[in-house]
Amino acid sequence: MDSVLKVDLKENSYNIIFEKSFDSLARRLAEIGAPKKLLVVTDTNVGRLYGGEITELLTAAGYDAAAPVFEAGEKSKGMDTILGICGACLEHKMDRKSMIIALGGGVVGDMAGFAAAIFMRGIRFVQIPTTLLSQSDSSVGGKTGIDFGGSKNILGAFHQPKLVYINVVTLRTLPEREFISGMGEVIKHGIIRDGNFFDYLENNADKIKSLDDDTLMYMARVNCAIKAAVVSEDEQETGLRAILNFGHTVGHAVESAADFALTHGACVGIGMCAAARIAQRRDMLSAEAEKRIKRVLELYGFDTSVRDIAEEQIYEHMGRDKKSSGGRLKFVLPAGIGEVRIFDDVTRAEIEDAVRSVICGGRNK
Repeated sequence: MDSVLKVDLKENSYNIIFEKSFDSLARRLAEIGAPKKLLVVTDTNVGRLYGGEITELLTAAGYDAAAPVFEAGEKSKGMDTILGICGACLEHKMDRKSMIIALGGGVVGDMAGFAAAIFMRGIRFVQIPTTLLSQSDSSVGGKTGIDFGGSKNILGAFHQPKLVYINVVTLRTLPEREFISGMGEVIKHGIIRDGNFFDYLENNADKIKSLDDDTLMYMARVNCAIKAAVVSEDEQETGLRAILNFGHTVGHAVESAADFALTHGACVGIGMCAAARIAQRRDMLSAEAEKRIKRVLELYGFDTSVRDIAEEQIYEHMGRDKKSSGGRLKFVLPAGIGEVRIFDDVTRAEIEDAVRSVICGGRNK
């Protein structure tokens, strides 16, 4: 399978590179005309694992690379971190031709991308995602954002990277909890767009969970191709791209209500179960398909319900959802495995039924 995938966005087009090491990184940067002055943004977890390797590799290739590190975790996903990155740009004497490199997971990518979008009114940046969540979703598509006022990703910008470099071997150092989180977005892409890919995930769980390199390369390539196709059709989320929010309406609310103690992917998994519940109750989705969605999530270690979160908190955070329009929430509901539709007429009664189905009882409710 080809190790290069193009995200076709006309003048904003870029390539996603799939590798089993960082060996070709300097060459790939040279191919996009990367400047000599780079800022490698990472967090304390990833910096300890890969920060030294990347900066040494870049220095050996003749780049002038500084590497600021911020504290790992969702709590750092705010304006103070953004200002810290911009301050590091000034300290490193960056100019409008300089480039930021995001080395890490989704939080790092969002922080580095947002800083790149606003520093000197916008400079180039590159994504080097090191978690499954970032490799499968957040590094592709140009969405950047920070949490504010208790709501997730409420401030941000569209700022496309110039390159996404995926080294699947970094998944070997990923905690199991974070691997499960990333699989939430992978499974989501199968449900919304590609039933055959969903079948593959269902039938190859053992090889995927064992982190077989070739299997991970295939999964990453197909998964990113799904997202790239959607993004290429709708870069600014004015229509089709909204299907990528499947599971996120309830999922983001659960994540915020839990004060970000749960992983993003875990919350998306819960949100997908809630959306499937609404679809099944509307007779859009068969009962067997709803059970299959839950079964595959559980196959990868997901809980399909959550405890110790107040129902009213979820509704409160859903009311702040940036995807709402005219006070009406948009729900992406599955019409089968591989197809979804967007609705803005989901009733309060349907929402309450769906939320109660995922915050009460055991895994198999």
